[in-house]
Amino acid sequence: MQQLTDADADKDRVFELAAELFGILSTPMRLRILNALCDKEKSVSELLAEINTTQPNLSQHLNLLYRAGVLAKRKEGTQVYYRVQSEQAVALCRTVCTQIAIELDEPGGVPPSQRLMPRGA
Repeated sequence: MQQLTDADADKDRVFELAAELFGILSTPMRLRILNALCDKEKSVSELLAEINTTQPNLSQHLNLLYRAGVLAKRKEGTQVYYRVQSEQAVALCRTVCTQIAIELDEPGGVPPSQRLMPRGA
């Protein structure tokens, strides 16, 4: 039986944590939330006015992003305000979404070796 070296174990941990982050960011709703909070903090009611969803659904996604450390929150009276905690997560999402938008706008303009999206998308 092959033993894992410390370097292999470190790589495995990196991959596990990366997969966890990608899992957290894997729904369009969470990407919409991050996009809405890129420039400034917003209350739950402000987010509801901007994002087409129900309050319970929004709260569930906000809570997951908060528990993961992607968002921070503060309470002011009865309002809860959310803001980006992890600028790196936002930068990652922005980079991926920008690349995909370019590929959608210019399907033939991006060589296959540089595409993020599958060929049939």
